[in-house]
Amino acid sequence: MIRSTTIVRLNDKLPLAASTDDSQDQSDLAKYTAEEKEIIRKLNETSEPRASIESGPYNHHYLIANGLIYITICEKSYPRKLAFTYLDELDREFINSYGHRIDQPDLRPFAFINFDNFIQKTKRVYEDSRTSVNLDKLNSELQDVTRVMTKNIEDLLYRGDSLDRMTNLSSSLRAESSKYRKAAKQINFDAMIRQYAPVVGASLIFVFLVYWIFLR
Repeated sequence: MIRSTTIVRLNDKLPLAASTDDSQDQSDLAKYTAEEKEIIRKLNETSEPRASIESGPYNHHYLIANGLIYITICEKSYPRKLAFTYLDELDREFINSYGHRIDQPDLRPFAFINFDNFIQKTKRVYEDSRTSVNLDKLNSELQDVTRVMTKNIEDLLYRGDSLDRMTNLSSSLRAESSKYRKAAKQINFDAMIRQYAPVVGASLIFVFLVYWIFLR
């Protein structure tokens, strides 16, 4: 079950919209909403674009897209693939509705609180992971969650772990650099063959003709 959802501007952490499950007592979420604020505080432009943070009976799932942070608290049993598909759907609608306004410097907190209506409607669609529609989404390739970073809340908040992707990026860049070096060597070799093959071929023919004419 999806318990709460928050949309925050990435650069200054201004909250733009939020929604909670009004059908249940929210007192049990107080600890986890506090954790959510700490997670948001740690996020920046170099953070992983999507990740899951495990915390007791809940998971925090976040998506960074279009200069915004979309973060939701879900029960641990709720499928990660559906959680990220849900966040992607919110991003598409939010940008379509308010994308031209999100960078305005004079926005007030929760300036787009009316977006709660769409969040609630979408949440109801994703509420039961066993419905045929959601089962289809789970079986589809909408989200490759095997590559989504997973952290434990204690490691993140109390042991100082980072949500940075710089290590992953540098490793990826090293691999790409090695690949491109090999490709460049092959291209240079092929170019050399194309350049000198006619000369070598002509030389061999000339040597053969000289041998044939004068040395036989």
